[in-house]
Amino acid sequence: MAAATDGARLMDGPAFRRHRRLRRTEAVRGLVRETELTPAHLVAPLFVEEGLDGRAPIDSMPGQARLGMAALVEEARALRGAGVPAVLLFGIPARKDERGTGAYDDGGVVQEATRRLKDALPELLVIGDVCLCEYTSHGHCGVLDADGAVDNDASLPPLADMAVSLAEAGCDVVAPSDMMDGRVAAIREALDGSGLGDTAILSYAAKFASAFYGPFREAADSAPAFGDRRGYQLDPANARMARDEALTDLDEGADMVMVKPALAYLDVLRQVREAVDAPVAAYNVSGEYAMLKAAAANGWIDETRAIDETLTAIRRAGADVVITYHALEWARRR
Repeated sequence: MAAATDGARLMDGPAFRRHRRLRRTEAVRGLVRETELTPAHLVAPLFVEEGLDGRAPIDSMPGQARLGMAALVEEARALRGAGVPAVLLFGIPARKDERGTGAYDDGGVVQEATRRLKDALPELLVIGDVCLCEYTSHGHCGVLDADGAVDNDASLPPLADMAVSLAEAGCDVVAPSDMMDGRVAAIREALDGSGLGDTAILSYAAKFASAFYGPFREAADSAPAFGDRRGYQLDPANARMARDEALTDLDEGADMVMVKPALAYLDVLRQVREAVDAPVAAYNVSGEYAMLKAAAANGWIDETRAIDETLTAIRRAGADVVITYHALEWARRR
């Protein structure tokens, strides 16, 4: 008994720190919490389908749906009501072709969606994804050469045209996700030359060739018809190259850069955060969302706590902006 008393006395000495004093109650935990996460840090990705009436649930992404125009406005209104300031739009067009011409059609699905959103919710920040994959019949992110390979330089003009078309429709930010070399410079030049110099560019600078995109490709109908995207997306093993991509895109005129996916690349997110002074976004992608939802549906994890932990981890690693399909359900709980 004396030994126990001596041990307790020893633990109270100056050589020991009582860290648990700052974890004892929710009030003290909140007081010393290092990482802030609020709805204002979130962006909700939304899928809008041309000609759709209402909502079409996405089987691999429980709780998510393709949206018609009216349903899109309804979803955006709910997001704003929960404090989420921004949406990232992906379009599912009624037709596709070899060159993805629907991407830069001024009457295209995302262009029309943007106008509807801006009419209904002028304060909503609308980000338009810039890529050809949803609009090409072959599903690749650029145009193809005679041999069937993605032609980097030939892809730059249609990507720039898409960015200009989206900005003219009212997008506040354009977000090139194609991973073509030089696309940020081409888009910045096209925007400035069209009198759209106030439109910001959020570059998918460090977009990895990831296995976690599967549910998105179902949702957006954007899977490549042949081959894969490893010839232009980043190798998952390369962190230094990701930093270089981010720095290159900032030099070309990007205002913000992104790391995608988020959870399997938190180390890359931290390295990019430390390498740049610009705002950094991270995309909590469809596969990450689907895994959590599946585990929760099986009763293997506490979904509410897991969402909190996931989004906090992304913020803690260095993201100023978190793009996540959890945005609405998380924000509604705040």
